[in-house]
Amino acid sequence: MGKLTVKEILKAAGGTLLSGNEETEISGIETDSRKAGAGGLFVPVIGERVDGHRFIRQALEAGAAASFTSEEIASDLIKENQNKALIHVDNTVRALQAVGSFCRSRLSIPIVGVTGSVGKTTAREMIACALAGGFRKVFKTAGNHNSQVGVPITLFEIQPDDEIAVLELGMSEPGEMERIASIARVDMAAVTNIGIAHIGQLGSQENICREKLNIQEGMREDGLLFLNGDDPILKTQKARGGRRTVYYGTGENCQYRAVGIRTEEGFPVFTARCPDGTETQVRLSVMGSHNILNGILSIAVACENGVKPSDAAKALESFSGYKGRQQIFETGMITVIDDSYNASPVSMKGGLEVLMKIHPGRRKIAVLADMKELGEKEVLYHRQVGTYIGEHFGRHMADQMFLLGDLAAEIGKGAVETAPESERAIHLFGDKEELENALRSALQPGDCVLFKGSNSMGLGEMASRFAEGGRKQTE
Repeated sequence: MGKLTVKEILKAAGGTLLSGNEETEISGIETDSRKAGAGGLFVPVIGERVDGHRFIRQALEAGAAASFTSEEIASDLIKENQNKALIHVDNTVRALQAVGSFCRSRLSIPIVGVTGSVGKTTAREMIACALAGGFRKVFKTAGNHNSQVGVPITLFEIQPDDEIAVLELGMSEPGEMERIASIARVDMAAVTNIGIAHIGQLGSQENICREKLNIQEGMREDGLLFLNGDDPILKTQKARGGRRTVYYGTGENCQYRAVGIRTEEGFPVFTARCPDGTETQVRLSVMGSHNILNGILSIAVACENGVKPSDAAKALESFSGYKGRQQIFETGMITVIDDSYNASPVSMKGGLEVLMKIHPGRRKIAVLADMKELGEKEVLYHRQVGTYIGEHFGRHMADQMFLLGDLAAEIGKGAVETAPESERAIHLFGDKEELENALRSALQPGDCVLFKGSNSMGLGEMASRFAEGGRKQTE
């Protein structure tokens, strides 16, 4: 977008100007007062524990040119900031969403939306990478800005010289995807899978599927929906309103199909078979068989946007992972797999598969923490991960298991039930510091270590400390 004026923001949000000038230009939007920069709009969000209105003064002092408020502003704050635009709105988040919708209305480039229970960010990054094989400048969602707050800010950040955009759309509660999608109004949408993340809030996989498919809200009539044809739920779904559905995967029901799948030095290689019968070899620079689906999805999206399959495949080779998502670091002493950003049963198994396949013959250590938001069956889901480990025990999937948290302890129980001999390899911890100290004492040169758990369990910082000084394997 570049910039908006306060006048345009007032019109979009239906706000009232308490101070400042309508012609003031806004160059950024921020919800964290500590990051508020010169020329930015501060949006105070009322959270469960913190009310952002407490930090309006700090944001203005930090250089913000404007701020929303849904509360009454002290007269001294208004007097002190006559050159700053204080805008009163009924609801700050709804006002931000209105601004995001306004920004969307001014965009003419194609927008691809990505959602799914697990792997959204990796899919987003790989799609953007493949599109770069045919587009000079590809915009993509930054970080985890995939929420009701993040998506409007993302739309504001799209620049005039961007040629295509890939947006990640997330949801954790009923109705959230519909609200986000109605703002983003994507031209194409991809749903990667239907798992059990957030099942505690949504109740069932069927409900999760229904919510994810709401990514089509606001999509134009000739829009396109990409569905994972290998997913047992998605392969039975179709796009709404007569829009075209494209299935991708490994089965014969898929228009874009990965065939001839194999690994070379641990990395997936496959042939992408396109609807017109053309075939292109694809070599990935990220490990894990689940990334084959991300790879064929990326080829499909690129091709449907006019990129040659060979160009998309070549561009895709440059993708080597995203922070906290199966990034591999070689320190000279050990190999660290940082997959600490988040966790579900599917992604936990995917991380363990990578651990098993990397550096055959070396000792493998799995540092696993609780998986959150899995609802009433959370113990069962953790046990199932343990069963998976037990089924592969003795084949270097996890020669040692360092488990953090009460739920992670259930992983150990599942492993022992399946492979009793695995009990000697299990170490339980309720404290991160104790786990880290024990891990450092246990490590031997050549070990491969996987860090995997829900983000709230805090394994990310630990993984970074162990990876410090190491280089990404694919660099």
